[in-house]
Amino acid sequence: MTHHLLKANCQTVHLGGFSPNLKPALIVDSGDRIDVETYSGFYVADKAPPEFLTPEFLDICQNLSIDRKVGPGPHLLTGPIYVNNAEPGDVLEIKIEDVYPSLPVGFNAIRPGWGALPQYFSEPKLRFIPLDLEKKIAEFPAGSGIRIPLHPFFGILGVANAEINRSSIPPGRYGGNMDNRELQPGTRLFLPVFVRGGLFSIGDGHSAQGDGEIDVTAIETSMNGTIQIILRKDLFLMFPFAETPTDIVTMGFGSTLDEAFELALKQTIYWLEKFVGLSAEDAYVLCSLAANFRITQVVNTPQKGVHGMLPKCMLPEVKITDRRI
Repeated sequence: MTHHLLKANCQTVHLGGFSPNLKPALIVDSGDRIDVETYSGFYVADKAPPEFLTPEFLDICQNLSIDRKVGPGPHLLTGPIYVNNAEPGDVLEIKIEDVYPSLPVGFNAIRPGWGALPQYFSEPKLRFIPLDLEKKIAEFPAGSGIRIPLHPFFGILGVANAEINRSSIPPGRYGGNMDNRELQPGTRLFLPVFVRGGLFSIGDGHSAQGDGEIDVTAIETSMNGTIQIILRKDLFLMFPFAETPTDIVTMGFGSTLDEAFELALKQTIYWLEKFVGLSAEDAYVLCSLAANFRITQVVNTPQKGVHGMLPKCMLPEVKITDRRI
């Protein structure tokens, strides 16, 4: 097992999307750990305060080559990471060990035509929000006494598929822009593999976000972290899920919240069938009795997200392998 350092620079980041044609930023073996650096705010750098702008980030903003700009999304992602021996049909297990802001400031932006209430909040607005990294809080609005706890996570953890220059905005079976604030340190995320090597990328750091990500952004933050990538050839998945210290988290994405909820519910039933051995009907009943479904995000057009939460304390010890259905 090797421990890598993946810095963010013009050779190791890509902008706006995912592509199977991107040159890998790093090649790893199963079980390797990676200290990863990410930056956020490519399109707001010209309006940012000095503390938001490191020399390395400015170099990316000014000199990123056209071949690393692969989609229409706003996200700057670090990667892709190529996992040796990963093939379509395999699964990547991403262990999220640590996540922390690298700078004492983040931003929030209202974008015209986006967000949950675009007809009511139609004027663009960009706010830079100081972060108290020692106390792990952000005060907003400034001087209000309202202190938001910082719970950093990566909004985007995803793999490439066969689609060339896929936008970084909508999430899907490949993970991507899930904006799921449950993906905190101590979580294991399971992603299906669609192309050789997996081509995993990470970014879109959020220091704090409410479920729904209502105005289209969180406290968007340049973020560092440590992950471990494990290649799972003993699993087959059609859709991502996660395991936190307290819950199993299933996910659904759809053009409406109804569609996203229905898929999240179906994925929860499938998970209980596959890994606990319940019948579909018993799983359906258990979801009504004990599962919790939450709005993940409503703003990543054209996909809204819902995630299901199964408390692990009520489940028998579960080994996540393909030994059942």
